[in-house]
Amino acid sequence: MKIREKDFIEIEFTGRTKEGRIFDSNVKEELEKLNAGHEHPIEAKPFVFCVGQEMFLKTLDDFLVGKEIGKDYEIELSPENSFGKRRPEFIQRIPSRIFKEKGVNPFPGVSFNFDGRIGKILAVSGGRIIVDFNHPLAGKNVIYKIKILKKIDNLNEKVKALNEFFFKRDLKFEIKEKKIIFKVEKPFAKLVGLFKDKFKEILGLDIEIKRVKEEKGNEEAKKEKKEKTVKTKEKIE
Repeated sequence: MKIREKDFIEIEFTGRTKEGRIFDSNVKEELEKLNAGHEHPIEAKPFVFCVGQEMFLKTLDDFLVGKEIGKDYEIELSPENSFGKRRPEFIQRIPSRIFKEKGVNPFPGVSFNFDGRIGKILAVSGGRIIVDFNHPLAGKNVIYKIKILKKIDNLNEKVKALNEFFFKRDLKFEIKEKKIIFKVEKPFAKLVGLFKDKFKEILGLDIEIKRVKEEKGNEEAKKEKKEKTVKTKEKIE
């Protein structure tokens, strides 16, 4: 069976530089190498996505169209087709006072989030910090190994895959009469609404949003219960 655009598929993949350094994977054995020495290891889990919707690297998305379910593939990508060329203008000098205001001590090799842009400290010199905003893999040829495990036909699994991609969260929902009914807390309802057209385009289903009471964390719930108990005792006394 060949893959077509808008098919949902599950794959195993590993991305490595041409020199052999693994930078991304969802294969347990490969992740053990990638996680070595890291404080927050990445968990191996299934990767399900919709082909042709740029839920994967676009070049790989295009590459997978027409490929066979159950087969293994390998593709080498140039910088232009993966993470881009290195651009000198992305290396910038930032005043050290910016870091002091945030209470951060910059030193070479550390990466920081600058208003949504990830930059790596290259050098610290007096009142100026040199920061590289190029992607860490910019300028490198990369190789992806991909095993296409299966095609996903279950509608609930498709919705879950889109939820993971768009919201990074396992939202509660049900599918009824050609509609996806999301049950979300008030602060999250607006965000879900922004993706109505995308769900319609991919799955052909409309979205209905039902607001539910925000679930309290365990500590907050315990505190509230304790306060209620104290108030009850006061009334009895």
